Amino acid sequence: MSRLRSSFQEMPSLFSFDPAPDEAAVNPSVKQPSYIRDHRKRLRERFLEGGAGALPDYELLELVLFRAIPRRDVKPLARSLLDIFGDFNGVVSAPRARLAEVPGIGEAVICELKIIEAAAHRLARARVLRKQVISSWDALLDYCHTSMAHRETEQFRILFLDRKNILIADEEQARGTIDHVPVYPREVIKRALELNAAALILVHNHPSGDPTPSESDITVTNQIHDACQTMNIVLHDHLIIGRSAELSFRSEGLL
Repeated sequence: MSRLRSSFQEMPSLFSFDPAPDEAAVNPSVKQPSYIRDHRKRLRERFLEGGAGALPDYELLELVLFRAIPRRDVKPLARSLLDIFGDFNGVVSAPRARLAEVPGIGEAVICELKIIEAAAHRLARARVLRKQVISSWDALLDYCHTSMAHRETEQFRILFLDRKNILIADEEQARGTIDHVPVYPREVIKRALELNAAALILVHNHPSGDPTPSESDITVTNQIHDACQTMNIVLHDHLIIGRSAELSFRSEGLL
C-alpha cells in the first residue's frame, strides 16, 4: 500500500487542493474550513484504498466536484445532481445546457464533468479499437452504452471492420431528434468503401430508454443490408442501445 501511495503522490493529482482559478479570483481570502478539508482527505483515502466500489455515487461525484468547488461542502450539490439526472453516468453525460440550469453549477463544474465523460469514452473506445470484435463483444457493448445510452437525441454510429473482424474505425454517421435520425444507405456504403471495410455493425440509441426497434429502424436496416450485399460487404448486426439494455437485430432474427 505504501508503494501505491507513493506512486500517486508522484503524479499531478486530479483532486488537487489548489483552488480553481475562478473561485480563487472571487474569494482570494476565503480559507477552506477544517471540517471540509478533513472530510475530503478521508474520502480521497477511502477511494485510493478501496477504489470506486468503496464509494456510493454521491461520494464519487463529490470527488469530481472537489477541484471545481474547492472551499464549499459539495455533498448537497452532488445529491441534487443525482436527484435530477438519476445516477453518476446520467450526471456526467448530461448535456451542458441542462447542467447549467442546476443552481450552483458553473463553467468550472461543467468542465470537470465533461473531462470525466471524455476520459470514460476514450478508455472504453481503446478497449475495442483495433481488437477482434467477436472476442471482445462485451467490451464493445460497454463502449456503446458508455458513449450513447444517456444521450437525449438519437445518434447513428457505424463500426467498420476488416476481413478479420478487427474494428478499424468507429464513426458517427448522423444525429437526429429525440425519436428520429436520418440515415442514408448510399452514404453508409460510400464510407465503407473509402475505409476498405469488409463488414459493418450499425449502432444507434433510443433516448426513450426502450431499445425496441421501430418500423423505420427495420426498414433502414433492410435497405443498408441490401446495399451491403451488392458490394460484398457483410452487415453483422444492428444494435439499438437503451438506457439499461440493448437489442441485437441478429439475435432477434431481424437480420
